[in-house]
Amino acid sequence: MWSNLIVNYILSRMLRTKFRGDSQKCLAVEPRGKGEIRPLPDYFHDQTEMITRRCFCSGAPRPWLFLGLGNPGDKYKGTRHNVGFEMIDKFAETQGIEMNTLHCKAIFGQGFVGDSAVLLAKPQTYMNLSGESTGPLAAYYKLPLNRVIVFHDDMDLPCGVLRLQNKGGHGSHNGLKSVIYHFRGNREFAQLRIGIGRPPGQMDPKAFLLQKFNASARERIDTALQEGVDALKLLLSKGFTESARRFNAEQKYKHIRLQTMPT
Repeated sequence: MWSNLIVNYILSRMLRTKFRGDSQKCLAVEPRGKGEIRPLPDYFHDQTEMITRRCFCSGAPRPWLFLGLGNPGDKYKGTRHNVGFEMIDKFAETQGIEMNTLHCKAIFGQGFVGDSAVLLAKPQTYMNLSGESTGPLAAYYKLPLNRVIVFHDDMDLPCGVLRLQNKGGHGSHNGLKSVIYHFRGNREFAQLRIGIGRPPGQMDPKAFLLQKFNASARERIDTALQEGVDALKLLLSKGFTESARRFNAEQKYKHIRLQTMPT
């Protein structure tokens, strides 16, 4: 674990210089303070090439692209619709990967978990336009969609229950609709569905999504985020099929316990 933290820290330091790339390419920039950004360097692309070379030389598969859906800004922080962002943040924090650049309209980080290269992104386009970031990111790294996992909120699952599936539809989720559209209608990407439960009574679903969790629901979500990190680490070491089978079996029992509890 410490070796990964050190490697990812060194990689993140490499990002702090000047970018001179073609302005027509997918632009990468670095935050420089609140509301301020500056161009990133050739080192950013050198880092990407380093990851590519390491995967190629070791015979490892292509990197995984983990995409968390949500809305940018403090106004939406901690709301139900932003749990995809929270999942990315939790994974990055626990694995020592700094999310310190803007790339293809997303807050972005990259590093290694063991021998597996991972790319982390939180689109800053607002939820309904998430595909404007996710489509270019997958294209930029030339990734097949079976190396992409999208993290998102799901009202069809009880609060705190997760589901890992290798493909699926949008389920009326506007962020997923945009992602699928920008993947040219292709739905062959994986999803980590994060249950937030249904709105109570006659509450407007839109208002429910933009509301923050109460204390008990917040506790369940925090537990779920750590479970999600553990599942993703298992996926990186054991592969998707085995990790999904084990993880979903555990979450099935959790579903039974929580489905009648209030959110």
